[in-house]
Parts: sequence; structure tokens; C-alpha cells
Amino acid sequence: MSAPHARRDALSPARRADVLVEAIPYIRRFAGRIVVVKYGGNALAGAEAGALASFAQDIVLMVSVGMLPVVVHGGGPQIGALMERLGMTPTFVDGLRVTDAETLDIARMVLVGKVNRDIVGALNVHGPLAVGMSGEDAGFITATARDPALGFVGDVAHVEASAIHRILSGGLVPVIATIGSDGAGQAYNVNADTVAAAVAAAVSAEKLIMLTDVVGILADRDDANSLQRRLSVSDLQGLIDRAAVTGGMIPKAAACLSAVQRGVSAAHILDGRVPHVLLLELLSDQGVGTMVTMGGTEAPGL
Repeated sequence: MSAPHARRDALSPARRADVLVEAIPYIRRFAGRIVVVKYGGNALAGAEAGALASFAQDIVLMVSVGMLPVVVHGGGPQIGALMERLGMTPTFVDGLRVTDAETLDIARMVLVGKVNRDIVGALNVHGPLAVGMSGEDAGFITATARDPALGFVGDVAHVEASAIHRILSGGLVPVIATIGSDGAGQAYNVNADTVAAAVAAAVSAEKLIMLTDVVGILADRDDANSLQRRLSVSDLQGLIDRAAVTGGMIPKAAACLSAVQRGVSAAHILDGRVPHVLLLELLSDQGVGTMVTMGGTEAPGL
């Protein structure tokens, strides 16, 4: 018997009932609310076998209890792996991939043709639930060039929220690959953290949840015990200002700030390698990872 099954079987019937009862207020609170979940490529690449299936189960359960999940996914490690197989060397500036025309083609292939299909397929094992889409589809994500030094890396100029609402109204889960385009049809590779924040704000999401391969935001990046469980916007800005947040965590922290400042109630950074971490955060009193709110005082799990 595997360890996960052993732990599950160790729960007494009474404890299992307690777990379900504990979830009731959270189910009531979030029923009918939009929750944007950013599934990072690092979470996909760094997790154990079966992690995608576990993630899909969490999303399906969210749908089953009346939540409206929207999945935005990255694919950075997968893009990097293909580049290396092709003899190319990825270059990053402040956590953003420098993207020339060839790298853009690779990003489109990996994000739209591989990662998006894998996530949609994992969800649709449970029924006709998920619809894959790229930001290029119907001009859903309008992008502009961020910096000539980064090449075809875009910033989000506009998210057409009605496209998401139409999919949600049909009882389906949008799964969004983060390629945008400008008015001339030029495609851009847009950081998935940036897109997730923009989507969360555009659809008036209750929460933005970012799944990655770290436990959350650390006050000291070399000390795992310095995890910050709850931060206000000003607290997080302070960590950024003193360079406690570095590398790939910079766009994640910026996305949390952007989402909360634009009306999202809370933003979370969670370790996507932990089985069913979404359910632990959304439907239990435990609370995991880092939660960012305007004031930083909201109770865990809410």
C-alpha cells in the first residue's frame, strides 16, 4: 500500500465526517464565486507522478460544490527543456524569458499544443468540463511589447472578460494558455503570473491562487522557516523593496499585488507539489502557503 493511501485509510469515520463538516462554511462562501488558479510550469515539472491528475480532481471538486474555477497555466520549464533539446540557451531578465521569434514559436508550441492539452485532457477525464483557449483566440488577451530588450514578451493591455464569462455560464472550466496578440496580429509570450492577475481582476474573482514549486514567500530566501503566511499589500511591497523577493518570485509577488490592488479579495502563493493543496487552502481551517490581502488580517482559508 502506498503512503498516501495509508494516510487516507488511517482516518476514522468520525474524522472523515469532521473534515466534511469543516468544509461547509467555505463551500457556502465560495459557491458561485470565481477563483482564478494559476498552475505554474514549475509545479507541473517538480511534482510527483500523478500530480496533474490530483490537480484535476481539485478543480473538478471545486466545480462540484458550485465554485467557478478559471485555470491559467505556465510552462516555463517545459519551454526551456525543448529549447535545450534544440541546442538553444534560455536567457532571463528579472524572471522573464527573453523571447526572439524562434523562442516565441517554441513557446506557442509548448503552451498551446502541449501543456494546455495535457491540463484539458486531465480535467475531461471526469466529464466534458474543460475548454482550452489561448489569449490569441478571438483577441481574448490583447498584449503590447514590454521592452525591446526582451523581444516578443508582452504586457497585458486588455482581457476580454466576456469570453470567460460565456464559458463559465456554460458550466465549463476555461484553461488559458498565456500567448497574447496585438492589434496587428503579432503574438507575444506573456508571463503567466501577469496574465493570471489580469484575468482575476477582469472577471472580479474572489481569489487568485498561484501554484508553484515553493512553499510561499520567504522573508529570508535561505531560511525555509521564514515563510510569511499572511501579508498585507504594504508588507509585501516592503519585502520587494528590500530585495527579499528575487528571481522567478518577482513576477508572482507583483501579480499578487496587482490583483489585490485591483479588487481581488485575496491572492495566494501555494506549493503545487503538495497533493490537493487547493482543497487544503479553500476548504479547511488549516491555511497553507502565503496569503496577500489589502490589510493582511483575513483568516486563513477565507
